[in-house]
Amino acid sequence: MKKISTRTTRVTDEMRKEYRFDYGKARPNRFAAQKKERLIVILDPDVSQVFNKPETVNRVLRALIATMPKTAKGKVAVR
Repeated sequence: MKKISTRTTRVTDEMRKEYRFDYGKARPNRFAAQKKERLIVILDPDVSQVFNKPETVNRVLRALIATMPKTAKGKVAVR
């Protein structure tokens, strides 16, 4: 029977100075395409009574953005 080294079987809570990863076995993240960046905003109760659907909030905000002045780079100027 082959003797197992106690050095490799010992578990410690300490961080090593360096870890060696085999990047040749790495695979692309299959869930990356599913990620959609969304921002969740909490509305005050009086506002949520008027805007009870995300579509209505987005429509009003897009209309507001269209009326705002733009900078030289084409971005909306926000103060």
